[in-house]
Amino acid sequence: QAGEACSVVLRGATGQILDEAERSLHDALSVLSQTVKSSRTVLGGGCSETLMANAVDNLARKTPGKVSMAIDSYAKALRQIPTILADNAGLDSSELVSQLRAKHNKGGEGSYLGIDLDLGELRDMREAGVTESYKLKRQVVVSASEAAEMILRVDDILRAAPRKRNHE
Repeated sequence: QAGEACSVVLRGATGQILDEAERSLHDALSVLSQTVKSSRTVLGGGCSETLMANAVDNLARKTPGKVSMAIDSYAKALRQIPTILADNAGLDSSELVSQLRAKHNKGGEGSYLGIDLDLGELRDMREAGVTESYKLKRQVVVSASEAAEMILRVDDILRAAPRKRNHE
């Protein structure tokens, strides 16, 4: 029902832990409010990142020259998300991510698979009901891409030849 309120009581051993809990709660509530405003979702469990990585891999194969190496690195970065998810859940990320990649490369129903962190195995994310906010996922990818681009620009500046000075 609209208009109802609730209270959340946070407890922590130290002020630092309490501050972190408050930030985490604030972030979760912000994601929830954005998801309510824009209800578009993507599949979770590393499924959407694996799909994006495969699309980027396909582009890298079609692109000649050094640019294809940069595109391939971007695909590897996208594949780090399911790896990090599995690692944080205490699972064998190498095995799960390689299985996930193989199933996604086959296409078909395998394209909906992600890592079920509770069961420690691959599962159809549609059936499991594991979704993430599209708006949040899009912003994460855009922000990470912009950060990588800024780093590359700084590297270019650092590698530039020094200017010649006129000693008059």
